[in-house]
Amino acid sequence: MQLSEMPEPLAADIGANVLARLRQMHLEAIPRNYEVIYEALSGGNPALVDAIAALGPTPGQDGFDRMAERTLGRGRGDRMIETAHASMSVKLDEILLMLKSERSSREKYGEILDVTSQGLRARSTVSQDFLQKVATVMSSATDTALDSTRRVASTMQDKSAELEAVKAELEEYKKLSETDALTSLPNRRAFDRAMEGVYADRREAMFGALILADVDRFKAVNDKHGHPIGDRILQIVASVFKASMSTNVTAARTGGEEFGVIVTGMSEKAVTDLAEEVRSAVEQTPFVNAKTGTDYGPITLSFGVCMASEARGPDELYRKADRALYASKNGGRNRVTAHSDLKDGKFTKSWKLYSSN
Repeated sequence: MQLSEMPEPLAADIGANVLARLRQMHLEAIPRNYEVIYEALSGGNPALVDAIAALGPTPGQDGFDRMAERTLGRGRGDRMIETAHASMSVKLDEILLMLKSERSSREKYGEILDVTSQGLRARSTVSQDFLQKVATVMSSATDTALDSTRRVASTMQDKSAELEAVKAELEEYKKLSETDALTSLPNRRAFDRAMEGVYADRREAMFGALILADVDRFKAVNDKHGHPIGDRILQIVASVFKASMSTNVTAARTGGEEFGVIVTGMSEKAVTDLAEEVRSAVEQTPFVNAKTGTDYGPITLSFGVCMASEARGPDELYRKADRALYASKNGGRNRVTAHSDLKDGKFTKSWKLYSSN
């Protein structure tokens, strides 16, 4: 993909209108929010339109969630999870019943063996005719047991495949619910969950870190070129973050033009070097429309870095990284600032937007 290839704004479609409306209401583009606004804009639900209007221009996520549940009930995602869980429960019950039946069949087979063995021991002499009858009974019982085992094995394979399919559906929804609709990066919900795990292992936290980044003067870009161009710029910036992601680096879109990167197993120098690489890559990226030659740049990012060892928990880690980001903004933008280079001060901003489920 060539980052310089930026299409002209297309005619407004419902998807763009949904994102624009979410922006106006200061709501994140998470699947549930997108679903509700899409339902309102697609028509056919005037009650929902009225309910959204009654919320006012900036209802907040909690108020919006309550309205959506009152008007629409639970979201498709919630219903999908419930359906999948119910399906898994039914399939597991079927497997347990099948195993119980197989156990009963095995017990009956064992009883036949015991009775036959006892009958043979009780006879002082055994005729050829009697042995033939015993062989017939045992052959029939063995065939029945083997057929049952084959059926169980075959059915278990089928049920296992069905369970894997249900599991895949759940994983797909989880991925969707934790993915930013515009950039395809992990969203704020996924970021919050990852932040909770930073201090799960204190030894690993010694080499953990948080990088916060913000697109410089992004409001001016939106005001000058329009939101469709602003969205495309965010997508290109996100592609630079994606290129930096690895097993120990998780980048997320945490807000409108804000990004958060959680790092593990790296020294402070390595973390600041990573932030500098992303900063430099964005600065050198041409934000130019390949067809018209329109230049939407320069686009730059400011960064704040804080090591997990400098904070007692996720909240303090976020606030200190945010203070370092603020210092970068105050210092002229388009730079990386480490919290360790700052003096202590007051912190007010919280990292947590979503409560853990």
